[in-house]
Amino acid sequence: MSGARTINAAMSALIDGTFGCLDAAAETINARLGGQVGKGTLSKYLSGQLQWPLAYVWALEDAAGRYPVTRMMARRLSPDGNRASGHLFEHAGVISKESGEAVAAILAAQQSDTARDTGQAIVEVDEAIEALTAARSKLAGCP
Repeated sequence: MSGARTINAAMSALIDGTFGCLDAAAETINARLGGQVGKGTLSKYLSGQLQWPLAYVWALEDAAGRYPVTRMMARRLSPDGNRASGHLFEHAGVISKESGEAVAAILAAQQSDTARDTGQAIVEVDEAIEALTAARSKLAGCP
């Protein structure tokens, strides 16, 4: 996917997920920047007819508290030059291991119905969640 299409996809998800409609997104930009952008202009940005001004991207990201385009830009500076993939295979392996252990512990807890096995299942589920969270952070560009 090209850079412009990726940015448009991220902005579309941000608008749909946070603001719900182009009118609300336009009003947010206007309130933050004092401009006169309308939903028709935002539609042209999303369709690729126009390129997103950074000020509009930043206004929407700041208002939403989510930063998909900023994270994409930061990933370009990855020291390993791997553009966000990093060690995703390692993350996938850890997720697989921890999830498998969690499933086994859940099944053991269900069959034995003891507090010890239930506690062990909770520990295993927490470890699987940690592995998933670490992978998600890597994908989102967090350190």
